Amino acid sequence: MKPQLKRLLSHVPGLLNLARLTAETVRVCMRWRVTGLAAEAGFFALLSLPPLIFGLLGAVGYLAKPFGANVREQVTKSIIDYADQFLTPDVINNVIQPTLNQALSGGRADVISIGFLLSLWSGSRCLNVLLDTISIMYGQGGMRGIIRTRVMSLSLYFVSLLFAAVLIPLMLIGPDLLSRIVPKSLQFLMILYWPLVGGLTILGFATLFYIATPKRAPWVRDLPGATLTLVIWVLSSYGLRYFLGNSVDGFSVYGPLSATIVVLIWLYFLGIGVLIGAALNAAASRLWPPPEVAPISEKAREWLGEGVARLRPDEPREPRNGSSKAASTEDEDSTGLDSSRAIG
Repeated sequence: MKPQLKRLLSHVPGLLNLARLTAETVRVCMRWRVTGLAAEAGFFALLSLPPLIFGLLGAVGYLAKPFGANVREQVTKSIIDYADQFLTPDVINNVIQPTLNQALSGGRADVISIGFLLSLWSGSRCLNVLLDTISIMYGQGGMRGIIRTRVMSLSLYFVSLLFAAVLIPLMLIGPDLLSRIVPKSLQFLMILYWPLVGGLTILGFATLFYIATPKRAPWVRDLPGATLTLVIWVLSSYGLRYFLGNSVDGFSVYGPLSATIVVLIWLYFLGIGVLIGAALNAAASRLWPPPEVAPISEKAREWLGEGVARLRPDEPREPRNGSSKAASTEDEDSTGLDSSRAIG
């Protein structure tokens, strides 16, 4: 940065640091090819979506008993209303609607099991690529072994499935149906529905950034990148919806492929948001290095050693030769037998 520009920016508090952070973030994105890595992550995410979505839709049928019989209709209506904004009526009537009717016809254990098995490989592969790309943006690519990365991606995929199986159907239901379940005395909490969803999303992205890096900074330092990821995600979703709503109308030359193309574009923007958020955290760590934090494994070994030391009884120590002689001399002096003072 030129000295004249630095002097100009220094007149406004915090503006110089913001400019340095922005420039460093752009440099990190250009160095590690953020667009290429986002395309790779978006492709594998698209590859893992069909079996995962079918598995989740098969689980929605089991929610009819606790949430009411109209859960399936509400979920179907929400999906069709959202898809109607960028898909043609022919695709919705001939592809989306029949698929939803078959998948949501009661609890589908077969759909859940087959979808789970198919999504196990593709979903873990998607998370494996995502962990790898995030670590590359932090400048820590290749520091974690292949086996360790694969095991971590499988573990994260199982955890994400548990959360998604509950969270995604509730998000599709929305606050309208939830307001019928919540007691009237707690209806004011429905105002916090979307802020709570946004906050949980930020916490999820921050945790993903924290886990993906081999050399980890304090978890709090990943929150700015997670917030930027959510902002980019929301803005790109609204921008894509506006563009498709004005450009895709009536007959589509792509036919049923238009849904896949739109989802791939949306996942591409989501990948860009995640990687730019990771680049922001990496730039902040480069400009203002965090304090060194011992790994959790070392802390656990320390705490375990201290706990064992407290539980172990104190062992009697054998006195050394010098200390024993000194102790005997003190005993003799205390009796007064060897004193030069006369007795009596």
